[in-house]
Amino acid sequence: MTHEDRGHYAAKHQTGTRASETLAEKIRHRCTGGELPCPVAFEIAEIEGVPPSEVGTAADLLEIPIVKCAMGLFGHGPVKKTVKPAPEVSAELKSTRPDSMVAGRLPCAAAWAIAGRL
Repeated sequence: MTHEDRGHYAAKHQTGTRASETLAEKIRHRCTGGELPCPVAFEIAEIEGVPPSEVGTAADLLEIPIVKCAMGLFGHGPVKKTVKPAPEVSAELKSTRPDSMVAGRLPCAAAWAIAGRL
């Protein structure tokens, strides 16, 4: 999403999509300045026994942005997009990524799993 989309995260989901009130309350409680740090989102998912995508959807429905990507993809502080594309990608990584894609995107959980293996 672009900065123009900020505050309209719920629009990414089908009308009628709902989050459990328990999960919503956990997210609200763990927010800092109206934002949810990525590592905290993963922690909530683990504690609640739900997929990280469910926490992401709940945060979207609450219009709470997820910030401070643990992989550095959102950037931190005044410098944004701290991760730059690598000039070359190993053959091993190239062969791993297509199997992990979902609807043309690489979910965070898949990226973490790949990083752990490699």
